[in-house]
Amino acid sequence: MDTPTRHQGISLPTATAVVVANMIGTGVFTSLGFQVGGLPSGFAIVMLWLVGGVCAFCGAVCYGELAAALPRSGGEYHFLSKIFHPCVGFLSGWLSVTVGFAAPIALAAMAFGKYFSAIFPHAPATTWSLVMVWIVTLIHVGGVHVAAKFQNTATWLKVLLILVFIVSGFVISEGQAVSFLPKAGDGKLVGSTPFAVSLVYVMYAYAGWNAATYIVGEIREPQKNVPKAIALGTLLVTGLYIALNAVFLYAAPMSELDGKLDVGHVAADRIFGHTGGQVMSALICLGLVSSISAMTWVGPRVMKTMGQDLKLLAPLAVSDERGVPVAALFVQLSIVVTLLLTASFETVLTCVQFSIQLGSFATVVGLIVLRFKQPDLPRPYRCWGYPITPLLFLGISLWMMIFVAKKHPHETLTGMGLILLGWIVYFISPRNSPTES
Repeated sequence: MDTPTRHQGISLPTATAVVVANMIGTGVFTSLGFQVGGLPSGFAIVMLWLVGGVCAFCGAVCYGELAAALPRSGGEYHFLSKIFHPCVGFLSGWLSVTVGFAAPIALAAMAFGKYFSAIFPHAPATTWSLVMVWIVTLIHVGGVHVAAKFQNTATWLKVLLILVFIVSGFVISEGQAVSFLPKAGDGKLVGSTPFAVSLVYVMYAYAGWNAATYIVGEIREPQKNVPKAIALGTLLVTGLYIALNAVFLYAAPMSELDGKLDVGHVAADRIFGHTGGQVMSALICLGLVSSISAMTWVGPRVMKTMGQDLKLLAPLAVSDERGVPVAALFVQLSIVVTLLLTASFETVLTCVQFSIQLGSFATVVGLIVLRFKQPDLPRPYRCWGYPITPLLFLGISLWMMIFVAKKHPHETLTGMGLILLGWIVYFISPRNSPTES
């Protein structure tokens, strides 16, 4: 069989680690400097990250119901194919296969190279980036259980180091005159345009909460553990994000953070002194390795599921005796390497931001549609807070897509062009016999 049995599949802690690793990347270490200028309030910043966490959690509980009701690897590709039409699912999967995972992996690898070269300046940053994506890919070629051990170690060590950083920040640093309780004028800030604009980038930092749905077939008791992994991972990351941004504000003055990309370095220098920069670089490097690994694991599983359904992509469905889709892994690696060598994927990332959000939006709409179309479908897990949670997610997501489309119209059109290309590929590719879910 291509997929592990339930007994052999990965555990709930590993599935949760995949979710956490997909979420914690560069966003939380870089975006605060662009928020404090328009939101000079500790309470407003905490609320910003709390709102982002609430939105991500709403999406997580929606995906949890779909993963339990329609248990098969593939994420949005599988859900949208079943609920609407195989073509709709394919278009979402097409985005994931082409740039949805490869571009964020390349971005994370590029950031890794930058930070790692600051610690070991013996080679160009791009070289370190290439070395890391090759190492991580080869680790995943070693099999699901090798990948699981690596993912667990990298992710939970990252979480431990973040916790150490948070505690150190509140205990060691002198502390700034910042209040995390509401005061006069904070209500107006929370309802302001800068708050709304900042939320777009906060949600980018939260991206990845749906990671476990892409590897349903490799998780033990998926109808029970996938919803738990998504919800637990999202809640854990929300707590870490709020605490980490609070310690940044507590450790360093807002004037020093304002407009800075490397807010982690600024705070670390205040907490640990001159060694803080290297400490923070090492912490971010570890976090990025964990993220690269999680996305390297997840992306090829989408390709594999699509290859099972379309003959044109059938080579991507082939797995070795350990259940590893080796061809899909190296196809993804080739895209990542191309992006790293050309270093011209910033525009692609903007396209992805709109397109992937569109996929999540359509999937949560699909949850509501499925409730009407198949009310008697067995649902081992039901979306908590329905219909408020899906409607809240849809409202925030729609606003974000409108904002991105207005701010980046050319990139958005490029993303839509990529979807059109996927539509053409779908209709020229013969279908395999339907795969059992």
